[in-house]
Amino acid sequence: MALLQTPLPSHLARLGSRVLDVVFPPLCLKCRAAVADNGNLCPECWLTIAFLDGPCCDCCGLPFEADLGPGTVCGGCLARPPHYARARSVMRYEEASKALILAFKRADRLELVPPFARWLERSGRGLLTECDLIVPVPLHPLRLWQRRYNQSALLAAALARASRKPWVPELLRRRRATPSQGTMTSAKARRRNVMGAFRVEARHRPVLKGRTVLLVDDVMTTGATLDACARALRRAGAATVLAVTLARVVRPLTDPI
Repeated sequence: MALLQTPLPSHLARLGSRVLDVVFPPLCLKCRAAVADNGNLCPECWLTIAFLDGPCCDCCGLPFEADLGPGTVCGGCLARPPHYARARSVMRYEEASKALILAFKRADRLELVPPFARWLERSGRGLLTECDLIVPVPLHPLRLWQRRYNQSALLAAALARASRKPWVPELLRRRRATPSQGTMTSAKARRRNVMGAFRVEARHRPVLKGRTVLLVDDVMTTGATLDACARALRRAGAATVLAVTLARVVRPLTDPI
């Protein structure tokens, strides 16, 4: 006979939380200093992260120094419109945020997934309301075997749970092992590197028909990877592709138009 599981009374739950805080005190995600609650940055580390919540390109999310009005796009998106409709990022990719993201990607800091997912949900709130399903940017099987987990898939799964949106982790497939985008010296080289690298298997195409897809990745540098994924998704039947990333490189190479 199955035992009924009843929730703990609220006062016992609070007591249990306090005991855990004594045994495992909440620490800053970055510097490991004491903080009030789990999953937070201390005030000093918070100030070092450049969160992107101001005016930006309506398409790629490139931050602007001033609000130029709704629908304004940067010169890069005007000159070469991407295959995704809109992309947004949580923070700038620079020294402070880089340390956090590399700890997540390469040092097994998987406890960062829940707070990162909360940040993604906040930054991508408008995109989440529009999307029908969530898809991570895939790793090639060889890279996945080496790294042991796909950081974008972990973020996408957590974001799907938080937003109650369906996610399809294997919808997109990386068909060839491309060199790391970090080794590419230009945006043109990055685009060539991932050209035709992604595909949607035929069995998944009915899921995409007429749907709005939200792509999830960790870092956006030039947008080449997101663009290649969006192109594959749209060719397979997606009506619209949106994208959200933890961080993005901000280079003042183009002026807003």
